[in-house]
Amino acid sequence: MTGVPPNPPTLRLGLDLLTLSELDRLTERAWFMNYIYAPQERSQADTMAASRRREYLAARFAAKEAVLKILGTGLFQGVVPRDIRLPRGASGAPEVELVGSAAAAAARVGIRAISVSITHKDSLVAAVVAGW
Repeated sequence: MTGVPPNPPTLRLGLDLLTLSELDRLTERAWFMNYIYAPQERSQADTMAASRRREYLAARFAAKEAVLKILGTGLFQGVVPRDIRLPRGASGAPEVELVGSAAAAAARVGIRAISVSITHKDSLVAAVVAGW
């Protein structure tokens, strides 16, 4: 094949799906909010109307779960989810930023770039993440 590098990076995919009601139960717990969301994400969510805040938090939780899958770890297995940050890029779409434990995990498995796609429909939120 032409145009394919001799040692192409390994593509890793992660997918997560949740209902808004699942998130409702979790966000009632203060420890959950502090463990999952970076301070910037909590501050951003606090500026939103209730329904938009719920969607925003659910989308980020789903995306963080999908990132954990490409890192090869689970929710309580060494990577603190608040170290996976999802700021809005210049276009307004979410981007993935890894710090601390998440950046270390990405380095261990050889991930240098991550792309995320999030979608909402009725009470469902889904996130797909690709890392290479």
